Amino acid sequence: MSIINNSKTDPNKILPITYPWARDYYKAGVANNWTPEEVSMQKDVEQWKAPGFLSSTERRLILWNLGFFSTAESLTANNIVLAVYNHVTNPEARQYLLRQGFEEAIHTDTFIYCCDTLGLDPDEIYNMYNTIPSIEEKDNFVVELTKSVFDPTFTTDGEENTRKFVRDLIGYYVIMEGIFFYAGFAMMLALKRQNKMIGIGEQFEYIMRDESLHLAFGCDLIKTIRDENPGIWTQAFQDEIIDLVKKAVDLEKRYAHDACPEGLLGINAEQFSQYVEFVADRRLERLDLPKVYGRKNPFAWMSQATDLSKEKNFFETRVTEYQTGGVLTWD
Repeated sequence: MSIINNSKTDPNKILPITYPWARDYYKAGVANNWTPEEVSMQKDVEQWKAPGFLSSTERRLILWNLGFFSTAESLTANNIVLAVYNHVTNPEARQYLLRQGFEEAIHTDTFIYCCDTLGLDPDEIYNMYNTIPSIEEKDNFVVELTKSVFDPTFTTDGEENTRKFVRDLIGYYVIMEGIFFYAGFAMMLALKRQNKMIGIGEQFEYIMRDESLHLAFGCDLIKTIRDENPGIWTQAFQDEIIDLVKKAVDLEKRYAHDACPEGLLGINAEQFSQYVEFVADRRLERLDLPKVYGRKNPFAWMSQATDLSKEKNFFETRVTEYQTGGVLTWD
């Protein structure tokens, strides 16, 4: 039994569990359940409409991040449903992928909620992958990385095809969700720290926490496939992965400078770039590959968004901790 290349009917037999870590990710995802409508956007609307409250740089940054994430979440959902789920044949891993697909739908709904609430032009927001070069470059990079596994004739039989599949998983989990999302996360949470657009900031915190689980599952999936197919993990393939990560970092740094050219209060595009390099090193280490940049984390506060559990206090409409009803505690 292995995590890929089993009979397509075997996933119906979820017991006994072969990979307990996949089941654990599913249960963690369920415990983190949330929906965007639980977050009040009243103050965001007031701040967005108040003349001069947000600088032109801040407004641009908000629009660009909504534009990037609104289409990136759909791209990641397509990857799960149309490629990853088809080739990962283990039942408990598939159960988590179904949960992840649901979470991507929640994320997509978040940007609909934000656009509708703020009265934004959907044609502007949802076309930024065509109109903003640094967003288009990131999307095109991931689409190109994952192109082969969308071929209906593709299979994971044999080392070469398994290597292509792992390359797809790295493009999706490590590069898209693990690197391309993180400058945007830092920008939106930097605004929240200044008590600006708190509602959107809370939703980005929830999304970032979900994505941290997605990333961790993806890395464990990649490492399991590697351990079960050690012949794929050649030095040439490792070098290729490092090169892809370096290219991704360059694209994300370009986006950081484009989206935030004048900086925010106390934070500038160079620091966002350093943060992306720090994040990339952590992704490489997670895959047992050597660090490239050796950066320290310039935003230690970012870890609070994922390292602390979050629970919504519905009476005060603020974030404390979030769990599902059976374990919900009220402040």
